[in-house]
Amino acid sequence: MASADFDLIQRTAAGTAPAAVKILVAGGFGVGKTTLVGAVSEVAPLRTEEYLTVASVGVDDVEGVERKSTTTVAMDFGRIMVNPQLVIYLFGTPGQERFWFMWNDLVHGALGAVVLADTRRLETSFASIDFFESRRIPFVVGVNCFFGHRDRTEQEVREALDLDPEVPLLMGDMRERSVGRALLVSLAEHLIVTNSMT
Repeated sequence: MASADFDLIQRTAAGTAPAAVKILVAGGFGVGKTTLVGAVSEVAPLRTEEYLTVASVGVDDVEGVERKSTTTVAMDFGRIMVNPQLVIYLFGTPGQERFWFMWNDLVHGALGAVVLADTRRLETSFASIDFFESRRIPFVVGVNCFFGHRDRTEQEVREALDLDPEVPLLMGDMRERSVGRALLVSLAEHLIVTNSMT
C-alpha cells in the first residue's frame, strides 16, 4: 500500500477526509479515454474492458479503429491526490452508443469533464459535447494526436466541433502523463473562470 493510500485511510477514519472532486472523461469509441485515465492516475486504474466479439459486428462502429480489440463496458476509474486536502476521482465513460445510458448515472456529482477527440473521426465526439452542454457542465476538449500525428489545426478542430470560444482545447498524445495533466490543469482553470462568472 502506497503512503498516500495509507494517509487517505487514516484521514477518513479520523473524520478529516480530503475534499473529493469528480471529473468525467468522455468521447467516442477508441479515442483514448482508458489511456488518459491510466496515464494520469496515481493508483492502478480500475478498468472494465472486455474483448470485442463477433456479437458486436454490425452493432459497434469500429471504422477508423479496426485494430482495437477491447472496449470499456462500464467505466474506467482513477485517482489523483492533489494535496492532503484535495483528491480528484476520474471516471472514464464508455464510448459505444449502446452504453451511453450509463452516462446519466456517471454524471451525478461531476464538477467538470474532459472530452477526447480523434481528428480522424471528430463526429464521434459530438454526442459527448452535446451531453455536457445540455447539462451546463464545464468541459475541455483534448485532441488525441496518436503517435504525435496532427492532421488538423486547433482552429479547424474548433470549427468542426462548433466549440464556444471559451472552451479550452489542447492537442497531444494522451499516453503521456504530462499531456493528461496539462488537460486537467486546463479544466481546473476553466472551472475557476466559469464559477467566477456565475
